[in-house]
Amino acid sequence: MAIYNINKFAGPEVSATAKNQALAEARFMRATAYSLLVMNFGEVPIITNNIEEMNNVNIVRNTIPSVWEFITRDYLFAAENLPLSVAEPGRLTKWSAEGMLARTYLTRAGVGKSVGTRDQAFLDKAKEYAERVIKMSGKQLIRPYENLFKYPYDNNSESLFELEWATTNNYDAANTQTSQITPFAEIAVNNDGWGGSFGATYWMLSLYDGLIDKGTSPGPEDDGVKPGFTVDQRLKASYMLPGFVYPEIKVKRAFGPNKAGDALTVPDPGTADLSSAFIKKYVVGNDLNGVPATQQRYPHNNYMLRLAEMYLIYVEAVIGNNESTMDATAMGYFNEIRNRAGLPTFEGPIRMNSTWNADPTVYKDDVLEERAKEFAMEGMTWYDLVRMHYYNPEKAYAIISNQDRGGFVSKPDRFPNPTGWTFTKTAWFTNRNAKVSSGNFYLQIPAVEISQAPNLTQPAVDYVFGE
Repeated sequence: MAIYNINKFAGPEVSATAKNQALAEARFMRATAYSLLVMNFGEVPIITNNIEEMNNVNIVRNTIPSVWEFITRDYLFAAENLPLSVAEPGRLTKWSAEGMLARTYLTRAGVGKSVGTRDQAFLDKAKEYAERVIKMSGKQLIRPYENLFKYPYDNNSESLFELEWATTNNYDAANTQTSQITPFAEIAVNNDGWGGSFGATYWMLSLYDGLIDKGTSPGPEDDGVKPGFTVDQRLKASYMLPGFVYPEIKVKRAFGPNKAGDALTVPDPGTADLSSAFIKKYVVGNDLNGVPATQQRYPHNNYMLRLAEMYLIYVEAVIGNNESTMDATAMGYFNEIRNRAGLPTFEGPIRMNSTWNADPTVYKDDVLEERAKEFAMEGMTWYDLVRMHYYNPEKAYAIISNQDRGGFVSKPDRFPNPTGWTFTKTAWFTNRNAKVSSGNFYLQIPAVEISQAPNLTQPAVDYVFGE
């Protein structure tokens, strides 16, 4: 509707530059919306004029390649018409669009392909745009990593695109996410902390180097029995384990080992046989530590694109259809991310397509695992798996099927100031793995949509692009 209104009502007094910048912002957001639609639902209808299509009961879906071509054209227009920098913090720039083009071309490289056949021209484009943003945008990685998620962090030197939330009394425009994920009411603004049942999966924790001790047996039965520890600083910045202390979050009411006004110490689960590795990212505290929030209205933004992703896109594009890489630039970018997290330099090779123990159902993917840790709780890993699914669905199914999502309890070796944790799987939690296949990978079109437009059930068609 923004695009329609700009084209219809922007008169001669509006300069072409201003008009195209406004259109570029709108088309950028449209492309972003369509990238989420196509990666969750698969084939979806391309709609460019709501007025014409609003009551069209004959609307049909368009093919996945068509949707990605549509997305690419929108981002290319945005890159051509957005400014290099902006006077108002938080607005989109040329580098926002080129960063999304890097992500888009990396995804498109696998659309409709098979193992080892990703489109090299698109891989090269992904690499090109990622490197342009790294070298030309002026953006820099935030150090230390935890500062990315300490209030106020909005529109910082690493951020390329964020969801901006209005500070308003309008519930519909407010950021309510923090209320849903804050694990303790006692650290929320007004008891609005309802996220105690959310947290990292056992699989997610197993990715952090050294955290879950792998034991000596060939199977998983003694994993986590001995205390494990990781130097990966992203763990504490992403998830709360018992004994972690967060000076930037003040306690409003006493609970567990915490007194009112204290820095948060995550409680020990005691004798419980089930607990959560609570979410830390986007949990910023309350008015006691200067956060100007009210109940279910938190002011901070959500990252949609960070410079760190450009480093990892470059790495994946270099690997491309190969098993691994020792490319010096890719290794350097990979280690920029790891070293920022406090990890030692990775000597390589960086592997993407090899299997563990010659088991064809268990894959080792260093890039996917690094992305999962770097962007934990930022809504990225699912879309990484969809990107993989385009050209290697069996690998995507195998990774998901081997993710342990069952219950567990994490216990510190001492409290406070633990030096390690044991992770004991909850005995009565027997349904630990998802069953995924081609039949349930994508979301189904809602029945209410089909009732209004029955042709959505018909085979998808290619979209006809006008010149």
